Amino acid sequence: MPSDMSLEQTPAERRRSKVRGAIIDAAERVFASEGENGLSIRRLAEEIDYSPSAIYKYFGSKEELIDELKEAFFKRLLSRVDMISGTDRPFHLRARACVSTYIETAVERPHHYAAAFSNAYGSNTGNVWPDMDWETFMQTNKGRAFGLLVDMVREGQSLGVFDPSLDPYLSAKSVWAASHGLAQLMTHLPQFPDLRPTNTCLSASEFVAFHADLVFRGLQHPAVLPHTDPTAQD
Repeated sequence: MPSDMSLEQTPAERRRSKVRGAIIDAAERVFASEGENGLSIRRLAEEIDYSPSAIYKYFGSKEELIDELKEAFFKRLLSRVDMISGTDRPFHLRARACVSTYIETAVERPHHYAAAFSNAYGSNTGNVWPDMDWETFMQTNKGRAFGLLVDMVREGQSLGVFDPSLDPYLSAKSVWAASHGLAQLMTHLPQFPDLRPTNTCLSASEFVAFHADLVFRGLQHPAVLPHTDPTAQD
């Protein structure tokens, strides 16, 4: 079923969107098989039987195309998280689902996920992260996704579920780092969730749910331990 946006587009706009989508899909395929170094406008032209000049009408450079790949991944993630956020499910289920959705979206299309974080250090910056101010970052899909994570922490704090002393931004960064690490492990080592010294099998989805639950509990109020006197005798 066509979306409201597709119905509002003119035939020329729909064709342009279709071609852009085909180019991005082809870029993901080339990235998957040949890596970032193998991705070029000429190589894409061969992949989808277009002329390089035709592709340049949509993307001015390889760098612009890679930026689009990055934005496209987080756009897909945002649409999924938006659906979760818009439900009437209890907060603890929505919060866990947000964490799980990030990992599942990454594992579903691992090469696109790899492209979303490719070339993290600009070619002319050595080992220095490229400058990007907060406002610029938050205007990207990646920034918007991070903003939703911050909002989740704040909502949990307002509901009395999460520890109010936690900094929402540091907490969101920590949750992102933990989830990114698991996503990387599962895309590079698919058997990782089942690595354990027993014969009990654990599916990938079960391990992701375990991870999401552990992250959620880590943000909750710390357990209050009974006071103990270190000088007391057993």
